[in-house]
Amino acid sequence: MKRFLQIIILLLFSSLLIQAATTKIVVRAKAHDAKFIGSSMSGALVTIKNSDTGEILASGPTVGSTGNTQKIMKEAHRRGESFAEGSAKFEAILDIDHPILATIEVRAPLGQRQSMTVASKQVWLIPGKDIAGDGIIFDIPGFVVDVLTPRAHQMVKMKDGRYNLEISANVVMMCGCPTSSGGLWDADKFEVVALIRGKEKTVELPLTVSRTSLFSASYTAEQPGLYRVTVYAYDAATGNTGVDQSSIIISE
Repeated sequence: MKRFLQIIILLLFSSLLIQAATTKIVVRAKAHDAKFIGSSMSGALVTIKNSDTGEILASGPTVGSTGNTQKIMKEAHRRGESFAEGSAKFEAILDIDHPILATIEVRAPLGQRQSMTVASKQVWLIPGKDIAGDGIIFDIPGFVVDVLTPRAHQMVKMKDGRYNLEISANVVMMCGCPTSSGGLWDADKFEVVALIRGKEKTVELPLTVSRTSLFSASYTAEQPGLYRVTVYAYDAATGNTGVDQSSIIISE
């Protein structure tokens, strides 16, 4: 009888051990040297997978604002002190009955695919043990570079044996935060250059900031043909980089 009771107790205890528990996990994506990637940039796509099986446990975009500029960019952060409160996040509620090694993948920003990058990390998820508050924060490096002119595959004709090629690009942080001359993200400190590749040579043309987030310059093409235009942005202080490309066909 005693042995029977022991077995019953063991079975009851085992059933408690395997009972699923809701577990909350919060994920955020923060632009390197800037703020959080949220709704204004269509968010960052978060995917949480079981690392052993590949099963997708949850997926969706971060939603919300870029956060508090003062707290994120200007104040010192103490250990254990929240600085992401009110900023964009992805929140998942999982039902798991045992510890799972999860792979979390973030693709950002969704609103500018030419600048989208992928980051991932692994974390153990424990049943009933939330990862909340600021949650798991991904640092997303880079610039969003969007070539505005020339338009892709633009076709034009030379006049008097030449063509004045206007090159312009919008350059913002990965959160969409603007760059400007002397601003919080100081455009004067960034290197923004157009690489113009023609049939015979490649020309490096520095772009200068003309108004908020807009960099531009002009180049005189004296030969007809296909010109490929690559614009890159670089910040030596942070290592942030970004690239976009376009092309133009100039005929006689």
